[in-house]
Amino acid sequence: MTTSHPPRSRRLTARLGAVAVASIIVAAGTACSGTDDGPRAAAAAFLGVFGGHRTDQAAARTDSPQQASTDIDAAWSGLQASAMTATAGRTKVSGDTATVDVTYAWTLPRAQTWKYTATLNMARADSGWQVRWDSTDIHPDLGATQRMSLESIPAPVGSVNESDGSSVLVPGTVYRVGIDATKAAATGSVADSATQLASVVGRFVPTVSAQAIAEGATATSGTYSVATLDRGQFDQVSDLLAAIPGVTSTDLADLVPTDPTFAPDLLGQVKKQVASDLDGKAGWRVLSLNANGATAGVLAEVDPAPSPSVSISLSRSVQQAAQRAVDAASRFQTMMVVIQPSTGRLLAVAQNALADKVGPLATIGQYPPGSTFKMVTSAAAIGTGLSTPSTTVGCPGEVTIGQRTIPNYDNFSLGDVSMLQAFAKSCNTTFAKLASEMGPSDLAHAAASMGIGTRYDVPGIPVDSGSVPIAPELISRTEDGFGQGKVLTSPFGLALVAATVAHGSTPVPQLILDRATTVSGPHPTISPAVIRQLRPMMRAVVVDGTADRIKDQGEVYGKTGEAEVPGGSHAWFAGYRGDLAFATLVVLGASSDNAVAVTRDFFTALPPDFLD
Repeated sequence: MTTSHPPRSRRLTARLGAVAVASIIVAAGTACSGTDDGPRAAAAAFLGVFGGHRTDQAAARTDSPQQASTDIDAAWSGLQASAMTATAGRTKVSGDTATVDVTYAWTLPRAQTWKYTATLNMARADSGWQVRWDSTDIHPDLGATQRMSLESIPAPVGSVNESDGSSVLVPGTVYRVGIDATKAAATGSVADSATQLASVVGRFVPTVSAQAIAEGATATSGTYSVATLDRGQFDQVSDLLAAIPGVTSTDLADLVPTDPTFAPDLLGQVKKQVASDLDGKAGWRVLSLNANGATAGVLAEVDPAPSPSVSISLSRSVQQAAQRAVDAASRFQTMMVVIQPSTGRLLAVAQNALADKVGPLATIGQYPPGSTFKMVTSAAAIGTGLSTPSTTVGCPGEVTIGQRTIPNYDNFSLGDVSMLQAFAKSCNTTFAKLASEMGPSDLAHAAASMGIGTRYDVPGIPVDSGSVPIAPELISRTEDGFGQGKVLTSPFGLALVAATVAHGSTPVPQLILDRATTVSGPHPTISPAVIRQLRPMMRAVVVDGTADRIKDQGEVYGKTGEAEVPGGSHAWFAGYRGDLAFATLVVLGASSDNAVAVTRDFFTALPPDFLD
């Protein structure tokens, strides 16, 4: 059988036709995979006006402008957003429809950023490509009738801890009590309400007065704040307050003390310094809400970052022991400052009630130091080569220098003794004579090398170390030598002097442990040789001198002092034991033995193993 074949020209035509059909199929397949840039350009244009919060323009680029406008505005308001950027990415085209991947980045309150991906559905219309509107164009998990809502997640508030490890300030609630004059007058009189309010609040805040409340309330539009009470105080009087016309109370979050008797004034200063640092960083979440406002889901969530607790140098054991000691001396203003020589940390700042009425006397009060200043005079004498602890010096009952006659207490006389013995027995005549033989700036230089006269800016507490003027005049220099001239210091300043002897150099005082103290003014370095010679002199004061009352309290080093002032004399005792340096002052307390007694009470109140 013979097979017939078409002519060659017909075969070529058929092959070319097949190639043409195949080319059309390939071209169509290429268009479906995304070579058409129209939908991506249209999506980018939509995202540009959406990100610019131009709602009408964005909605006009969709196939449902009214619904799109509602949803877009709801997104901006629900997220409380200040800005948004969106980037169009990979595009897939299938005939007259397409999808465009989008990356959204919203700027939320407190500079938070929320970033996620979504997909825009696109459709070809007579006017070109546009967005096929659906709530998922904004977020892939947002339902058709849902809207987004931003919610803040508060961060746990930190606490303030003392150096023994317990908390002294913790998150809590206080109550602000006020009065609205208009409301008070509507059912009674402002004067009557003010009188009742002063009576109720006055048990906790003695400084309030009915007249001040009435004047403040009538001069204020709305509520006039009168006092802030802690929870315990408020619970005692809440019923009484509620019965007074015009009186209001508002609860507020605040740092509250775990023990109201623990250094209350000092912790008040600390709270002012650290309160804003304990708020932590709030977290946030984005919710999807249904048409009724109920939560349908969580679209995003960032946990809050709690702030680390703040630590202060105060030691509960030391502070409580010091407080009990000064409280027992209730007849006079009595105060004590305790510093850790190795670190400069303030371990205790204690004042009794009489001192508290005046202010922070323990750290900024300025008093003549009396014979405690002989620590500085001795340091100057040793440092200038004028004397040593073993040098023989005179200790007559009185000595006249220039036009000034200086007596010892009760005019006692030791004759010729070593400087160590004169120091232990506190011979005014000896140290007045030594000071008179010094240069004008020697005492000021020695004082600065031991902490007095240097300026310290200690975060959380006001301090003033004192001042020692340069004294060209002989009489002034002589009187300064035994602490009765123009020299002034505070218990804080004198505790630094004692800490310097204990440590070998002046430590930098500190209260809030993560906040550095700024030191300015003169602060020269004291010679180690001077320190070595001062220590046995201070020990002799306790072993066989004016502070022998405390010699049963371990290896205490110190110096007593009585500073004569109009109306009497101040009683001082300063020194150290182990890693505790202290200064105790009894204002107008007469004999220095009274300051020694307070200090002894302090040591006996410490836990038995505290100094082991």
